[in-house]
Amino acid sequence: MINWNVSPEIFSIGPITIRWYGLLFASAFLVGFQIMTKIFKNEKKNLDDLNDLVWYMILGTVIGARLGHCLFYNPSYYLSHPLEILQVWKGGLASHGAAIGILIAIYLYSKKKKDQPFLWVMDRVVITVALGGSFIRLGNLFNSEIIGKPTDLPWGFKFVRAHVADPLTPRHPAQLYESIAYLITFFVLYKIYNSKKGKIPQGYLFGLFLIIVFGFRFLVEFIKENQTYFEEGMLLNMGQILSIPLIILGIYLFLKSKKETVRKGKK
Repeated sequence: MINWNVSPEIFSIGPITIRWYGLLFASAFLVGFQIMTKIFKNEKKNLDDLNDLVWYMILGTVIGARLGHCLFYNPSYYLSHPLEILQVWKGGLASHGAAIGILIAIYLYSKKKKDQPFLWVMDRVVITVALGGSFIRLGNLFNSEIIGKPTDLPWGFKFVRAHVADPLTPRHPAQLYESIAYLITFFVLYKIYNSKKGKIPQGYLFGLFLIIVFGFRFLVEFIKENQTYFEEGMLLNMGQILSIPLIILGIYLFLKSKKETVRKGKK
């Protein structure tokens, strides 16, 4: 068993505290920017557009993730205390909310860029989003949050700092499972993109991303502790319910892109 008693804080300088979660969150955008820079150069797109895209992504991710947490997991409280929705520094971000926020942000971005259709952008952005998801789940691990259910497996983690009644009970490191899965997804998507030299049917990588990421998310929820009180007794928790439409969308986009490839091959 692994005794996980790591501080979420790296160091403090006066009133400023640097935390692992914040560092990994920022690193996700920095590394993603480098990958997208390479993609834009390879496909001869305007790099000034990439700067705009980054801001759309940041705003879509943060606003969507925060609203998702507040409205999906504790709506009664936050609707009664709306000003607390703005207090992002207190924690509380939801990946499904981030997904919706990114979709809206990219739609608005693509409306202004005629040479970059929505699906074209999404097929490339999801490569970096998969990597970012891996970084963020590592941040959750350092925060000792989103923990798994008790287990007797040899790699069970004792989350000493977790806010649970029995912090010394070994649990599934669900955050680590997700982080590894998303990292593998990143390598798969990037390899496909490079192997086809960017010439992929629109919606192919986006659909594949939704199927793998939210398919895994649906499964891993079975071994995770519920995030909020109202999930107790539910057949499927909120994370699984929110994953289903995204998986269906992924299947639709993937099959549609494959059908389009076959149709073009017959011409």
